[in-house]
Formats: sequence, C-alpha cells, structure tokens
Amino acid sequence: MVHLRKREDPVDLEVRAPPSKSYTHRALIAAALADGRSFIEDPLIAEDTLLTLQALKTLGVEITEEERGIHIHGTRGDLRPGRPVTIDLKNSGTSMRLLASVSLLADHPVILTGSPRMCERPIGDLVEAINSIGGTVRYLGRPGYPPIEVSGRLLGGRVELPSGVSSQFITSLLMTAPYAEEPVEVKTGENPVSASYLGITTDLMKNFGINVDDRKPGLFQVPNTSEYLSKRYSVEGDYSSASYFFGIGAICGGDVTVTNLKVSSPQGDRGFPAILETMGCRVRSGETSVHLRMDGSLSGTEVNMSPMPDTVQTLSAVAVFADSPTEITGVAHLRHKESDRIEAIRRILTSLGAGVSTSGDAIRIQPGRLHGGVIDPENDHRTAMSGALLGLGIGDVSLLDAGCVGKSYPAFWDLLVEAGLWDGM
Repeated sequence: MVHLRKREDPVDLEVRAPPSKSYTHRALIAAALADGRSFIEDPLIAEDTLLTLQALKTLGVEITEEERGIHIHGTRGDLRPGRPVTIDLKNSGTSMRLLASVSLLADHPVILTGSPRMCERPIGDLVEAINSIGGTVRYLGRPGYPPIEVSGRLLGGRVELPSGVSSQFITSLLMTAPYAEEPVEVKTGENPVSASYLGITTDLMKNFGINVDDRKPGLFQVPNTSEYLSKRYSVEGDYSSASYFFGIGAICGGDVTVTNLKVSSPQGDRGFPAILETMGCRVRSGETSVHLRMDGSLSGTEVNMSPMPDTVQTLSAVAVFADSPTEITGVAHLRHKESDRIEAIRRILTSLGAGVSTSGDAIRIQPGRLHGGVIDPENDHRTAMSGALLGLGIGDVSLLDAGCVGKSYPAFWDLLVEAGLWDGM
C-alpha cells in the first residue's frame, strides 16, 4: 500500500521517459520473425513485455538478455516449439492479441491463456479473422474469449475486421502477414479505435523492412514478398508513461521536463501535453524532450480521446482540480481493458468527492469538494498511476496493490521517492 500526502509546493522535475511498451512488444516479435540476428536496445523491461519475451522463447526463438538490451536470433517466420505448448500471458492483452496470429507460424498447436480478467476480454473478432485466412482457432472455454488453441496455416488473402473493439486485432494480423502464403489485405472501418497504435505498428514494420500500404482509408495491404530484416533497433521513449509527470505538473504547479521523447513519434499520447495546454498549462517541445509549466488555475475541457486511450485516466485525474467540468468522448472501448476503466474512473473519482456521469462513449467530470480516501486499482496499472496524481493533489489518499504498476512502469514509485513526492511509506 502507498499513502500519499498533498503536495503543498510547486514541483521542479526532470524525468527520463521509460522505453515504449507498445514499441517493445512489436520489436520483439519482428526480430523473432526476422532473417538473422537482431539487437533490441533499451527495451522496456516490465511484466507485459517479459511475458511476450518468454512466449517467444516457448515458441522456439533463441533469445539472450543482457544489461543493454536483448539479442534475438530470428526464425524467418518458422517457429518450432517442437511440441504442443501452453502459454500463460496473465493480464497482458497486447501479448495475447499479437501472439494469436504469430502462433499460426508454429509447427504445433499453441494454447494461449491468461488471468481471470484476461478470459473476460473479447477476442472473437480476431479469432474469426484468423480462421478466415487459414487458421484453425478454437475456444477452450467461453466462446469469444480466451483461452484459445491456435493451429492451421497462414494462407493470406483478404480479411475484414470490425474497428470498434481493439486496434491490436489489426496489428496482430499485420505483423504476421509478411509470412502468409499470399499477400494480406485487412479491411477495417475508416476510424478504428486507438488508430494511432496502428501508426506505431506500420512505423515499426517499416523499420524492420516491411512497407504496409495504408494509403486507402480503412485498408491495409501487406506483401508476402519480403521478410523482416534483422537489425539493431533502439526503442523510443513512452508518452503514455510520461503523461503521469505532466499530470503532476498540471495539478501541483511548477515545472516538469520529460526527456527521451521523440518529437515526431506516431504515438497518439504525444498529444496529451497539448490537451493540458487547453486547460491552462504552457508546453514547449524540443527534439527529445517536452517541458510543461503551470502557474495558474486549471480549466475544464472537451476532448475526443480515441487517439490516446491510455491517458484517459491521467486526464480524468487532472480534471477534478479544474474550475469547470471536463467531457471526454471516444472511450467506449475502455470497458475492455485490464479493468473496466470507465467504471473505475466513475468509482474512484466519486469516492473522493467529484461528480462523474457516463453514457455511451463519454465521461463527464464535475469538480467537487475533494477529500482523501482509499483507491483500489483492481490490478490495473494505469488506475494506480493516475491515483498517485489524485493523492498528490488531494492528500490523505492510500493506494492498495500499488505494485501492479510493474505491468508497464516498474520504476514509477521509486521515481516519486527520488523526486521527493512520496516518502516511501
């Protein structure tokens, strides 16, 4: 448990953003399927990415870890676990979805399972898509949900995917597509949720030698004439994790600089500081850093957060300290994350004195008379980290199961101690 006191003075922070979780997952998979040996430099070492790493080892990929990064001996898309295997991906939705298609390249059936919450997260649309291009995926429990058994062949061809649940379904097919027997076309709606993550996928694939043709809205075309190329690849910093420190600056006032951020990154969460600007902060970006200054009062805002779903909870925490309501739209799919994040926002903010109403894809936050309390993140890392912002702004806030931040940002609490924002108790 972590107990947080109210921060009375403005902050003056400089923090290095950790490596991107999204890029690390994708880089590990591309390197595992590539022709030759790759070195992934400065990857995120966290629970989720380690689950992907261990899964690739189970699928027969030769991997060596060292302090500076990870050496991966690529398989040219020919995965040889040598026997049927079962892989427990615990609560990593990214691992589950991306590896569902990758498992088609294995020489034996692969069972993918996970935590009780994982087995409540829908995967039916992806399973239907995989089966339509050669897979034989069957449910081992409740239809439409993990655990699943993956076998068959990746034949390729044209596949349609609804765009309303997860962009990771599309990413899963795209990343495996270069090893199909025919070219792959993935047709989606024109505005898939979390579309910015598809930009991360196509950028990563291009870095490893695969050009995805996405010039037509709602259509992705991947040739099967090229393989991923082995390379030395450095993982860029993570804007999602940086958002918590920008949020601290917005709430507590003062100056926050986050380094190791690529100004031209396709990460959707790159737009989060600009939202804080509309609320009264001042933001200045450099080539590898972003600086935020806050010395006034916060105003509410209205924003569609579909391009940056992983910062919705950060914004919600900031919004309770504004002098007017905030309305967030484009977030219906957050009900299918590590927790029902819409319900988590409502539950936590109302327990601390704010007013929250939800309907469809919208959340409306009304600032109120805030007071301390206890936050149970229900094993959701983003709920826990956004809870830290609430604690620093309100005071007398305790967070249960604070270690769940290890899913994406194991060093988070240590950094708060180093910055003098938490006393370690």
